[in-house]
Amino acid sequence: MFDFSTPIDRHGTWCTQWDYVADRFGAADLLPFTISDMDFATAPCIIEAVSQRLAHGVFGYSRWKNDEFLGAIEHWFASRFHSQIDRETLVYGPSVIYMVSEMIRQWSAPGDGVVVNTPAYDAFYKAIEGNQRRVAAVPLIKNGNDWHCDREQLEHVLSQPQNTLLLLCSPHNPTGKVWTREELDTIAALCEKHHVRVISDEIHMDMVWSDHPHIPWSEVARGPWALFTSGSKSFNIPAFTGAYGLIGDATSRDAYLAALKGRDGLSSPSIPAIVAHIAGYRDGAAWLDELRAYLQENLRYIARELNQAFPELQWQPPESTYLAWIDLRPLNIDDRALQKQLIDVQKVAIMPGYTYGAEGNGFVRLNAGCPRMKLEQGVQRLIAALRSFR
Repeated sequence: MFDFSTPIDRHGTWCTQWDYVADRFGAADLLPFTISDMDFATAPCIIEAVSQRLAHGVFGYSRWKNDEFLGAIEHWFASRFHSQIDRETLVYGPSVIYMVSEMIRQWSAPGDGVVVNTPAYDAFYKAIEGNQRRVAAVPLIKNGNDWHCDREQLEHVLSQPQNTLLLLCSPHNPTGKVWTREELDTIAALCEKHHVRVISDEIHMDMVWSDHPHIPWSEVARGPWALFTSGSKSFNIPAFTGAYGLIGDATSRDAYLAALKGRDGLSSPSIPAIVAHIAGYRDGAAWLDELRAYLQENLRYIARELNQAFPELQWQPPESTYLAWIDLRPLNIDDRALQKQLIDVQKVAIMPGYTYGAEGNGFVRLNAGCPRMKLEQGVQRLIAALRSFR
């Protein structure tokens, strides 16, 4: 019903992934599989709704706190996650990372530790360190194709009084781990026990492939908490900006909104973002479900090709996200030598695992959110690069 196979040329659209690939990789003529946006047009219902709003022609200051936007979010959580949320807890922000950064500032002091599971999304390091806080790392442990958090190590880090926040990535980027309810309940109990506040980044919540579903932090929360997310990953609309979230207690919520409006002057939302969220959450489920099926087949393609070429990898698709977190350690290839081969010879840009911290050494993160034709080229170039070290 929807076309995800026909390539769309993104060159000349000020696209970070295509037009500015040289900023990170040092060469402009690369086939990119990098930052986590997709090469697909957004849902037709969103294009139609935004087009109708643009046709109105007046784009003055506006409000995010309206029944259509709040109601669409309530509907999405109820229909996709069977979760009933309290609209009084809803807040808006220009991006999830802005919202995370603001709560880091409000809920901790310079020098405090922010607990993070590593490897971690690179913007987490920047948000923590940019706000003069410290990363308190709790590395995830790989067991076969699964990732686990060691409970004793987590409690040890949470128990240290200088560590006042947990920044949870749920589902987890880059590993693709989906937290089970039991794991989330354990984390919530430990944070309550050690008086650690929780910020949960759930921007990949709609891209879960595993048998157990995504569970919003609001379902398990104890003590002060915030959940931040957006439809930007699901419907490929990050350039519109716009995110939203839930902040559990009224005092913290009021303080956040005061900073958003009074200090930062950001309370007037991006109208295309508001319109797109409403349209996507009300009418975009069928498009998203077809996209999800396409992405899962993309990930299965990667697994088939990699494992046929290198049986020792035994790589399997992640539990969530369209980001293939590929463990190349069995091949014993130097990360930087591989990057040089990928860039200089294969002319392809794939994120090196060390971007996400020391625990990412030996991995690459390949963005599979693209037409199969492009993915096939990227995977075959990766395989060719790996074979060059044999």
